[in-house]
Amino acid sequence: MKPQSRYASLSGYLDLSRSFGIDPGRLMRANGLDPASLSIQDRWLPSAAVIQLLEQSASESGRQDFGLRLGELRRFSNLGPLSLVIREEPDVRSAVQLLIRYEHVYNEALRLHLSEVNGSAVVRVRLEPGEPMETRQSVELVVSVLHRLLRGFLGPDWQPLAVCFAHRPPDDPSTHQRIFGPTVSFDHDFTGIALDAADLSAPNRMSDPQLLAYALQFLDGIEPAKDTTVLERVRELIELLLPTGRCSMEQVARSLGVDRRTVHRQLAEHGETFTTVLNDTRAELAVRLLESRRYSQTEIAELLSFSAPSNFSRWFRTRFGCAPSHWPTP
Repeated sequence: MKPQSRYASLSGYLDLSRSFGIDPGRLMRANGLDPASLSIQDRWLPSAAVIQLLEQSASESGRQDFGLRLGELRRFSNLGPLSLVIREEPDVRSAVQLLIRYEHVYNEALRLHLSEVNGSAVVRVRLEPGEPMETRQSVELVVSVLHRLLRGFLGPDWQPLAVCFAHRPPDDPSTHQRIFGPTVSFDHDFTGIALDAADLSAPNRMSDPQLLAYALQFLDGIEPAKDTTVLERVRELIELLLPTGRCSMEQVARSLGVDRRTVHRQLAEHGETFTTVLNDTRAELAVRLLESRRYSQTEIAELLSFSAPSNFSRWFRTRFGCAPSHWPTP
């Protein structure tokens, strides 16, 4: 399956896009993403869609520093439950190692590698979205977030030995120089951050050993079971794709990086078909939307990808035994 990322990877995207005069909703929907889901940071989406979205946003806005600027809007909490654990690590080295160990918890396309040689350390960054594509903006976003994380541990005056990018330099490198300092370079043989190995031994003054043990236990507990990953991802993708009007077995299979027969076989192992999962997900969403009282029945029909409100009403009556208008609301 193709790698997935959390919606938290797009934290701040709406405001940044609007500040540059582009329509974030239109671009997100064009890439099969739901703008409303940005409020649910722990929902997963295809990493390739995020990468493509950031490239298109940079192109339309004319801002080659789009990924960097998005990184500046990130907060420590955007790492999700992992932030609880990293905050309690005793030193910078163990925090970075934990970030690498649990990279799959927040971004399955991300590959981080830490090496130490002759008193220097390098954290290398690589993205593997599962298909050939330009990754410049996403790579710069990751490096920006990593740089902010290290500066959070080492203090606002800390400077890396070097910040390296394998891609070509931008037309205007002023944002890169402002964020990373004078040691930023391009056309390098790797992408990553070099620092003094002694920096990795700097203590984390926020660390509480007792809280660390609890945080690690919590993080291990939230990892999804391997045998339910496919079913859960199909459900999440259906919920994601329904408002776009492009929810189909073929589209879900493409998002997972497999063919439709593989999806059919893996769902069958759980006693499900694509239709049963689609109907169950629609039912959950229909109830949630009706009970929120924020949407008309016409709007709900559109969000659930029905061609007309009457089709939604017939489906709802068959599923629940009553008309949508008669569904009790809290």
